Amino acid sequence: MSNVRSSFAVGVLASFCSTVALTQTPPSEPLVLQAKIPLGDVRGRIDHLAVDPNRQRLFVAELGNDTVGVVDLKEHSVALTLAGLKEPQGIGYVASTDTLYVANASDGTVRLFQGPNLSPAGRIELGDDADNVRVDEAAHEVWVGYGGGALAVIDTASRRRIADVPLKAHPESFRLEAPGQRIFVNVPEAHEIAVVDRSARKQITSWPNGSLSANYPLALDPAHQRVLSIFRHPPMLGAFKAQDGKRIATVETCDDSDDAFLDGKRSLIYVICGAGYVDVLAARGETYERVSQISTLSGARTGLFVPELDRLFVAARARGSAPAAVWEFRPAN
Repeated sequence: MSNVRSSFAVGVLASFCSTVALTQTPPSEPLVLQAKIPLGDVRGRIDHLAVDPNRQRLFVAELGNDTVGVVDLKEHSVALTLAGLKEPQGIGYVASTDTLYVANASDGTVRLFQGPNLSPAGRIELGDDADNVRVDEAAHEVWVGYGGGALAVIDTASRRRIADVPLKAHPESFRLEAPGQRIFVNVPEAHEIAVVDRSARKQITSWPNGSLSANYPLALDPAHQRVLSIFRHPPMLGAFKAQDGKRIATVETCDDSDDAFLDGKRSLIYVICGAGYVDVLAARGETYERVSQISTLSGARTGLFVPELDRLFVAARARGSAPAAVWEFRPAN
């Protein structure tokens, strides 16, 4: 396991660092800061996150460090660091095979790690800029956006790429409809949201962005049958009817967003922004409004909401004297 190195020293450091709430969030705020979990000597940009909820392990794609940090959420410390990667961006965990999939931007590979020790378990060549990863446990598939415009389909049993779905340009965030067979894909360079039929393995329609551009994060609101795409120019959430792509509402958000998640239990949307905020938005009929803006750090624009744990995690890169860390938020009620 040459590319798995123990992070005992990081764990010792973490034990001396306060990982309980470091600031008192006002009771009226919808998110309460529970912990800041130090990631050790991690430099550069941090990209996306994934979780193994059974073991309560959080996986952090440390793109600028060419590593993946494995955080023990029970101990609030780094348990392992997976090294030797090439700008890891997207990351996904398949529970049925106990396998972690890591998509690498620099060499276009998807690296596999398996089991409790995350032993190297193979690599899949995609060609260029492997990015966001989504897991379809029911179909035993992993979907990866990559290259100048495609989604790759990986079979989790054979661990082989079995199909590609061409797109007009590089895909950013995408979400799998459940139940259903559609995938909604942000394609900012094509100024559209692409709609893919995952059974037919092809794009079936597109929704133009109109005057909005740079659509990176995307979330689904199945209760209201809406697709929520977040734009950077201008910084806006656009709500689209899932049935036909009609845009029904927009609302201003924080700047430099890169992740967005629906908290279905509370009907809230969390938009994570590199400007140093998490915007908390709520649906009000067919309109949306910002109900809170939670301060984080500049550059902290990725994260993960985990319904099984009822926690929002925000990845904060190292800034000045502040080390890289994962900020753990608990919904207030």
